Amino acid sequence: MIRADLCLEFANTRYWRGQPTPTETLNGPEDLAAWSSANGGPKAAKPLASPEFDRAIELRELIHRLFDTHAQGKAPPVRDIEALNQALAMAPARTTLHRERTGYSWDVDFKSGTALALLAPVLWSAGDLLAGPRLDRVRRCANPECGWVFLDDSRAGKRRWCSMQSCGNRAKAKRHYHKSREG
Repeated sequence: MIRADLCLEFANTRYWRGQPTPTETLNGPEDLAAWSSANGGPKAAKPLASPEFDRAIELRELIHRLFDTHAQGKAPPVRDIEALNQALAMAPARTTLHRERTGYSWDVDFKSGTALALLAPVLWSAGDLLAGPRLDRVRRCANPECGWVFLDDSRAGKRRWCSMQSCGNRAKAKRHYHKSREG
């Protein structure tokens, strides 16, 4: 089963987007292969060639733009929806279910060595999230330096921070600092 937020996890492999130099975690094809494997994706037989790695980064930025735009209450540009549709059309299809010990998974041919094959589950996740009932739960972290997009699964649906451990605590500490300086 593909996690609904897999596409957001992929988009967040680049973070602190609001700073002059964002933090990049996918610095080469081997980083992408490790991320895919760690997130339940296919295990690439060999790292992607450089042009395919560049394509994967383009897809990540496309996914981030789509969900970041939506989280800000705007409609994404038509060209971004068209680009996602094109990538989905060229990615391996999920046509056959495979029985596993604890359930079912999609049986997909990931052997082509392309970014679209490696990232097919990410692309499916993006399409499913955009077309599904949870799209209104996609949020952007309230920290302008962060830029993470996330799926708000809180009961009230009012989560503001990517996580309380990082941006939430920073905001609390900043508020406390300014309050103590005023007093």
